[in-house]
Amino acid sequence: MNGTKDIRETVREKYGVLAEGGDCGCGCSTGAVACCGTDSASMSELGYSSEQLATIPEGANLGLGCGNPLAHAHVKSGETVLDLGSGAGIDAFLAAQEVGPTGRVIGVDMTASMIQRARENAAKSGTTNVEFRLGEIENLPVADSSVDVIISNCVINLSPEKPRVFAEALRVLRPGGRLVVSDLVLTKPLPDAVRQSIEAYVGCVAGASQREEYLGHIRQAGFQEVAVVEERSYGANGSGLPAIVVEQKAWDAVASIKVRAVKG
Repeated sequence: MNGTKDIRETVREKYGVLAEGGDCGCGCSTGAVACCGTDSASMSELGYSSEQLATIPEGANLGLGCGNPLAHAHVKSGETVLDLGSGAGIDAFLAAQEVGPTGRVIGVDMTASMIQRARENAAKSGTTNVEFRLGEIENLPVADSSVDVIISNCVINLSPEKPRVFAEALRVLRPGGRLVVSDLVLTKPLPDAVRQSIEAYVGCVAGASQREEYLGHIRQAGFQEVAVVEERSYGANGSGLPAIVVEQKAWDAVASIKVRAVKG
């Protein structure tokens, strides 16, 4: 991959295949694009309750997350929630239940087939307070100061322009609005073989930022009260990470964090 355009096209292509081909969880033979599995045990480990999983539309969970950002978002009835990189819609549909009929959820994803799948899921489930928009998270198709909460789940690591993502998030939040993201970060440099791997990039690792750099991007965008509210490593074998990360024994360089911040 050479440059921002190539990175985006590669990510769009790989995730388009997932949207059209069905679920793909941990250890997927195609290179582990996913950051987790779709089974109940894997989802429970990420912070989803069995009650939540029972309410989402069939086909909304593709096993692509690395946590449950809604667990720390404290969404209220009537609020407007924006999901960055909404995929097939799992977190958007859960947020739609929390905001209720007087609230609204907007999901943004740059992959057309993901948007199509999410819209089909909304239609099948009869969910009317959520909409899915095609767009890039670095150039959000959302008005200034129009949302109360922004969530994102294992997506921002894929962006080649992370500072712009957080600047856009600040732009569309109302004063006092909050950002809650679950994402992968690095705790030390990756081996060259992993850093240069397309598989590892699309698998949420090679494009990840160093932990403090990631938090610095959020602060530099203008957010306040930036805090890591949850953090976990990938244990002793890197289960759920791309195969090349395991082969290179680089799993100790990767961590999943949940970050909360506020727009002043």
